[in-house]
Amino acid sequence: MLASGRLAAVLRTVQAARFGAAFITAPVRHIDLDHHGIPGSRHYGAFRRAGAREPWLPRGITLRNDRQLSALCPDELAEVAAALAIEALPPQWLGGNLLVEGLPGFSRIMPGSRLAIGGAWGGKGRFDGTAVLRVEAYNAPCRLSGRAVAAAAGRPELEFAFVKAAARLRGLVLSVDLPGQIAPGDPVVLLKPMQG
Repeated sequence: MLASGRLAAVLRTVQAARFGAAFITAPVRHIDLDHHGIPGSRHYGAFRRAGAREPWLPRGITLRNDRQLSALCPDELAEVAAALAIEALPPQWLGGNLLVEGLPGFSRIMPGSRLAIGGAWGGKGRFDGTAVLRVEAYNAPCRLSGRAVAAAAGRPELEFAFVKAAARLRGLVLSVDLPGQIAPGDPVVLLKPMQG
């Protein structure tokens, strides 16, 4: 039996960044994905520049964009909020694009897995949904997201506390395998990588 959940929210980058962080997102009714991600978003594109996440590479060289979207889980966000003693941790503060509920251990989903979104197939037969996203990696918490949380909560000490509290609960980064339109309420089926 395949694990399944649903999209609780879809979010896009806002033009006028609040709290001084350019990656802040806002909920929308739907997102039209193409092979480069979400048009107009901060992480849109087929390629990206190497940075602090690749300390073994020279900064600035061009890499395949394996960080087109950020996905979060409401249960994990609630756990981080409790650890920080704040009422809630909205996905907007972290630049989240997808809020996925119903998939246990969300931040531990294996890279190479896919999230098949939409349709009524439920993982049986041929996919009849709208989009397929590839899990590229766990999204390690960083000070940039900590800074956004601290600013939004009005508590400067959370910049560093967030990094510790969000360890292993920060969600996933994804790339687009099959583009399409996705919306809140769409079912999400987890397809684990084939083992050979």
